[in-house]
Amino acid sequence: MPLFWRIFLLNAVVLIAATALLLGPVTVSTPVLLTEAAVLTVGLAAMLIANGVLLRIGLAPLQRLTRAMTTTDLLRPGARPPVGGHGQVAELITTFNTMVDRLETERATSAARALSAQEAERHRIAQELHDEVGQTLTAVLLELKRVADHAPPAVREELHQVQETTRAGLDEIRRIARRLRPGVLEELGLTSALRALANEFTGPALAVRHHIDADLPPLSRDTELVLYRVAQESLTNAARHAGARRVELSVRRTPAGVELRVRDDGRGIDGAPEGAGISGMRERALLIGAALSLGAAPDRGSEVRLTVPTSHRSH
Repeated sequence: MPLFWRIFLLNAVVLIAATALLLGPVTVSTPVLLTEAAVLTVGLAAMLIANGVLLRIGLAPLQRLTRAMTTTDLLRPGARPPVGGHGQVAELITTFNTMVDRLETERATSAARALSAQEAERHRIAQELHDEVGQTLTAVLLELKRVADHAPPAVREELHQVQETTRAGLDEIRRIARRLRPGVLEELGLTSALRALANEFTGPALAVRHHIDADLPPLSRDTELVLYRVAQESLTNAARHAGARRVELSVRRTPAGVELRVRDDGRGIDGAPEGAGISGMRERALLIGAALSLGAAPDRGSEVRLTVPTSHRSH
């Protein structure tokens, strides 16, 4: 039955009941007696309460749908309002759920294309940094060394300083290239790549401890790349934004699949708005059907947990 007719009939029942009371044996004196006023007040209150209860029951599914519309997040898929009510109300909720399913599928598809293009662009930039800029700076270093060998002693010291600055720039370019394109991931696998990543972030201001199970199941290239990128982003946030001193990185095998956990002792992320880095982690998790959770660590700081289910471990 259409929603209009349901509400119309609910109100019609109340009005018919009121009319029946007026046409029945109930009479009203002039002036109205106290007992008659009490009876009319009770009757009016009963009709209003009955009308309110009936409308509340009839419109409850729409209220649940409204709450779902305001809280639905395509980066946190799966939540759907239950289909309730009758007729057009149930049809509206079903249509909304179907629309969200389609939007999540389209977003996952577009995100996969975007992230694939992003990885390809990172690969290209890293290759150019390594082949073009890296080789150019290497040639500059060799030329500086040749000039320094034939330069007067007064100038030689300055040339050595220029050499060290150029060498530091070359090392930084190589470090950026490694972050853009994790060659160790392609060549040696996830375990070696994560260990190298932990060592790269370890320094005087930050200690990164890592534990990686030796019996990890076979993982697809996409899954390994997502695990690596999420770990990389988590360590970057801990080093740059959280003010952490210690970070624990672990990858372990679970009955449900594989779990990556990165925990730091920094300021935490509760209440902070999610930036592009966290949104990127959520989109990557969706690509492989993984669950990503971010929150406060049990003692202090924050914790990032990525759980890859067994059905999505490998192709």
